[in-house]
Amino acid sequence: MSNSVLKNASWIIGCRVMQSVLGLFVGMLTARYLGPSNYGIINYAAAIVAFVTPIMQLGFRNTLVHEIINKPDREGKTVGTALVFNLMSAAVCIVGIAIFVFVANKGEKETIIVCILYSMGLLFQAIEMIQYWFQAKLLSKYTSLVSIVAYAVVSAYKIYLLASGKNIYWFALSQTLDFLIISILLVLIYKRKSSQRLSVSFSVGRSMLAVSKHYIVSGVMVATFGYVGSIVLKFFMNSEAVGFYSAAVTCNAVTGFIYNAIIDSARPSILESKSAGKDNYEKKLITLYCVIIFIAFMQSVVMCILGKYVVGVLYGRAYTQSVLPLQIICWQNVFSYIGTVRNIWILAEGKQKYLWMINLSGAIFSIVLNIVFVLFFDIVGAAIATVLTQLFTNVILGFVIRPISQNNRILLKAFNPKILIDYLRELRTPKKQIKE
Repeated sequence: MSNSVLKNASWIIGCRVMQSVLGLFVGMLTARYLGPSNYGIINYAAAIVAFVTPIMQLGFRNTLVHEIINKPDREGKTVGTALVFNLMSAAVCIVGIAIFVFVANKGEKETIIVCILYSMGLLFQAIEMIQYWFQAKLLSKYTSLVSIVAYAVVSAYKIYLLASGKNIYWFALSQTLDFLIISILLVLIYKRKSSQRLSVSFSVGRSMLAVSKHYIVSGVMVATFGYVGSIVLKFFMNSEAVGFYSAAVTCNAVTGFIYNAIIDSARPSILESKSAGKDNYEKKLITLYCVIIFIAFMQSVVMCILGKYVVGVLYGRAYTQSVLPLQIICWQNVFSYIGTVRNIWILAEGKQKYLWMINLSGAIFSIVLNIVFVLFFDIVGAAIATVLTQLFTNVILGFVIRPISQNNRILLKAFNPKILIDYLRELRTPKKQIKE
């Protein structure tokens, strides 16, 4: 990973650190104020929205950076087309969510209203897709600053809700407010920084969908891995169980921005190096794998040791039942982010057609495992099912599906600690040269 990639990642990480500080404080107060049951309803709504988000995105999340890098002469048309297509799909998704909750949660007025209010954020999340232009240009400092502003406003909004004793419906709208602010500011900055105007072309849209369509179903399947536990717990147990499970997931996700920042910043560099030569390309992939695996392993160890205190500080005694699920679910990071890096390799190698096979297998595995384990082990069962699903989907299937087995050979090389040591030495080299 080059210095420009690291600089780009540092902006993202710096932003996320500030967001995490605000999020920890406000999230702690919100969860305690709502209680496990209402907190569970909010997270149930989040799970349903997460399921349809890949449909709204139409797979562009995985291909937009690649499209902009490869066809810089039409980036305005590419980005504009993606936004319009996403807006149309967002409207369809909101209607779909409304129909689903009216049927699945018949008679649960509060749950239905919260889900519909929460889903409204999809409209502005569609516009927020413009962030991938900034990623392609390694200009993440702008998206980072915008995110900080939006997060500060939303945090202030939630604090106002807590101080004034508002009901759960107002909290459901916070997601919409966040994406509204980010989308407006990013569009304004794009107009100042880009030399190309946003425009729409349905022919360009069709060509983009021809590549990205493989990621739509796979995205839904990936969402299944992360959110099927909440939905199964809602159906077989209650909202309170969803609240305990969601608290464990949220505690584990506190440092998720680090992985996403590193991976998102490394993606353009890896895709560009594909045409430069196999050795450099594979070296960058191996290094990225190694860094991600090391960070994830260290976090899992820390969470196992300090999980009780993390839950106690963030959520209080009311969420004691979240401790054991957290100590289990933290190990999914080692495997889940391996899958995120693997998707970069799949895009670079043009093997998108195998994504449906990978993710459909993983989704079925996840659903079956969650139902069985939740019935026998309640909340702990959902945590175990999540870890096993990530292991199966992102590691084991790589050995079973032969066309993607080359990626697993690259992955295995990343477990060599010498890779990490060499990488850390490379980072120090420029500093030494400057001093000399």
